[in-house]
Amino acid sequence: MASVLSVSLLVLSVCSADGYLFSMTSRCEFNSSELKDIQFIKSYSYNKLEFTRFDSRVGEFVGYTAYGVRNAEYWNKDASILGRARAAKETFCQFNVKLEYQYALPHSAKPYVRLHSTVSPSGSHPAMLVCSVYEFYPKVIKVSWIRNGQEVTSDVTSSEELADSDWYYQVHSHLEYTPRSGDKISCMVEHVSLGEPLVTDWDPSMPESERNKVAIGAAGLILGLTLSLAGFIYYKRKSRGRILVPSH
Repeated sequence: MASVLSVSLLVLSVCSADGYLFSMTSRCEFNSSELKDIQFIKSYSYNKLEFTRFDSRVGEFVGYTAYGVRNAEYWNKDASILGRARAAKETFCQFNVKLEYQYALPHSAKPYVRLHSTVSPSGSHPAMLVCSVYEFYPKVIKVSWIRNGQEVTSDVTSSEELADSDWYYQVHSHLEYTPRSGDKISCMVEHVSLGEPLVTDWDPSMPESERNKVAIGAAGLILGLTLSLAGFIYYKRKSRGRILVPSH
């Protein structure tokens, strides 16, 4: 699975007495240790608002506020400042990216999956499956749902990758669905630590407590439809049997 990795290699911040915050971050985005596959980005922010950025793909500083535009114009005219920024992709990023490939990325951790059901909070479907993926590294991962051999793209929500305190990550994906007889639903996980996608099938023989939740939800949906239909039939019959009394 080809994915772009991002490493923030330097963060500097200075907080003034009145609470305003200035920060500068430098980061390298890469999908290999080759220079052509590395992007260097240097960003300047004030009070959480980015005002100036250097991007190696652009090759010069760009301003996003009036103050940032003035900064960018000044720095772009200074050959020494612009030269150092342009060289950072090789002098700053490539060295550290090679260290990542040598020491960090080879030590990937395989995820494990827990698949369970719950009641859908939205009410549009009687049930919801939750695919929880734990203890994987590095961060980049893809979680998808397969229903009867086809990938499901609707009624799916996923959390961001959440960092644990031990350098591992976790992520949670939710699928709202209406149970149908004969359905086969699976959660598929793709990660650099896996030789092939990890597929976990939903087992209908779930614990009785969870099975009851789904059954109650499905029964409620069917009951609601039945009552609506009965009401409609009653209304139509009453309309047909109504006698109009002429006015005097």
